[in-house]
Amino acid sequence: MTDLQTPPFDALRARGDFPILKTTAHGKPLVFLDSAASAQKPRQVIEAITHVYEAEYANIHRGVYELSEKTTAAFENSREKVRAFLNARENREIIFVRGATEGINLVAQTYGKRFLKEGDEIVLSVLEHHSNIVPWQMLRDMTGVVLRVVPVNDAGEIEVKAYEKLLNARTRLVAMTQVSNAIGTVTPIQKIIRLAHEKGIPVLVDGCQAVPHQKVDVQELDCDFYVFSGHKLYGPSGIGVLYGKARHLEAMPPYQGGGDMIRSVTFEKTDYGPLPHKFEAGTPHIAGAIGLSAAIDYVEELGLSAIKAHEQNLLRYATERLSAIEGLRIIGTAAEKSSILSFTLAAAHPHDIGTILDGEGIAIRTGHHCAQPLMNRFGVPATARASFGLYNTTEDADALVAGLHKVLEIFG
Repeated sequence: MTDLQTPPFDALRARGDFPILKTTAHGKPLVFLDSAASAQKPRQVIEAITHVYEAEYANIHRGVYELSEKTTAAFENSREKVRAFLNARENREIIFVRGATEGINLVAQTYGKRFLKEGDEIVLSVLEHHSNIVPWQMLRDMTGVVLRVVPVNDAGEIEVKAYEKLLNARTRLVAMTQVSNAIGTVTPIQKIIRLAHEKGIPVLVDGCQAVPHQKVDVQELDCDFYVFSGHKLYGPSGIGVLYGKARHLEAMPPYQGGGDMIRSVTFEKTDYGPLPHKFEAGTPHIAGAIGLSAAIDYVEELGLSAIKAHEQNLLRYATERLSAIEGLRIIGTAAEKSSILSFTLAAAHPHDIGTILDGEGIAIRTGHHCAQPLMNRFGVPATARASFGLYNTTEDADALVAGLHKVLEIFG
């Protein structure tokens, strides 16, 4: 049933904006259920990128000619668009990076190296994607910091009391996802941040799986760092955002050296430029940033509250239908979930499920979803995962169910 507080969402109309959804796979209409890995791109984003290369492309921050100035303005307008999207205080708090992975590595290699030392503790959760585990392990191996891990219950929900017990005088950073990419759990991130701040501990939030599905306000969250990737928000790949409070970013050393991040260079010394350019060495993904701006325009025009209501309705519908399938086990049954359904079938390995569904034109993700510690928590090597985007419909969920019955016929 549609939430009466939100306007109705016309998924079929939105679906028409995505050219790739008119294509086929193995001669059958494409049913795309892998948006958590990377969302498809609407015509508006494709056209924005095409326009850059056809009519408005030059390097930025360097040329004194009109075309370069136009491109520079478009790039910086994109930064302002991201600032408003996240409700950051200042656009210098918005750093363009290649994706959330680079954003987390940037914080680990700058903030972590400068402010953390041997014996200091970083708190993660078992829900984390490898991108929010490996950079901290690399920092641990370089500095001797200690990683502490918050467990989840059998539903895949953060055990908040265990989290509180992990916070102590040695804790120097919390790094946690807002939404699990593997099982869809929505974490109580505002409470997590508040509890950390009560002890003066900064918090980094991995928001990759949150920003396509809900409004995010970094001032309301009061997080210290926030990262997301453009390609999961219906934008281009190779572009992402690191938000950081200005006081943190100003205290951090540059991540990479190169052009456009300096005030002056001699062979004796380099003076670094101000935020945000201090962290954006070299020519950035210009068209990517402008394409990300178009993606933000797109989701905001549709309305994130309407998108969320639509996806929650779809999640409830798909959960009910999949739960009726014999031998199907849903991994992750948190009370608060994003539009991700991760499951196993007693009769078939997830990779076999994915292969058979592919033959039916249905694209899902199978494997450990770059979240092996979470798979270990639930005692499975892998799952099949259907993730829904704004363009999915109940017909897509029905197609998934029909495909799973075909799997059962083959393995039954």
